[in-house]
Amino acid sequence: MSKKSRKKSSKTSSGSPTAKRKTAKTRASTQTRSAKTQRRPASKSTGTIAKAGSHKAASKQLNSSKSASPAAAKSGLAEGQKAPAFRLPRDGGDVVTLADYAGRKLVLFFYPRADTPGCTREAIDFTRLADAFAAAGTAVLGISADPLKAQEKFRDKHKLGVPLISDEKHEMLEAYGAWGQKSMYGKSFLGILRTTVLVGADGKVARVWRNVRVDGHADEVLEAARSL
Repeated sequence: MSKKSRKKSSKTSSGSPTAKRKTAKTRASTQTRSAKTQRRPASKSTGTIAKAGSHKAASKQLNSSKSASPAAAKSGLAEGQKAPAFRLPRDGGDVVTLADYAGRKLVLFFYPRADTPGCTREAIDFTRLADAFAAAGTAVLGISADPLKAQEKFRDKHKLGVPLISDEKHEMLEAYGAWGQKSMYGKSFLGILRTTVLVGADGKVARVWRNVRVDGHADEVLEAARSL
């Protein structure tokens, strides 16, 4: 073999620097593709698991919300049972309890929000009949979840003559079945259900009005109180 042939053969052999570089480059490229292939399923799997976990958590939260709503809407309050006790602040800064009205008939009207049209008409109607209720031996209290400042502003603006109770924690509202699921504009939410309860002088629930329509309601309650 000639010297030129030997030199050419030496340059193209697998042990040449050029060949080694090509082989190393090919191997590195193969390893990179293999690593990417291995990583992709893991990443996809992790994302899928995370997404599934998130969906599961959201479903759990939704189910919990759904299960809580009916329970909040149903208090089990029925005519003939003992009226649930309460102790809450009223306009003016005093505290009102059920025991304060022992031996007297008591009207509790629960309204959604102070100074809204329906609630204003209802409160004004009970104020208009306050003397008639007193003559029938019946006290009247208005209850909502508004803070005391809002209740007092409501009272002063419309010159209301009935005490207004603030139940911001919804304890009394729930006990009397006036807190539950409502709907407006296609959306459901928890809120105050317009409800009125008449408690007899014996401390028992005599009448319950649910989903109250304001017009003529106070007059109807007065007639029921007079008949006890």
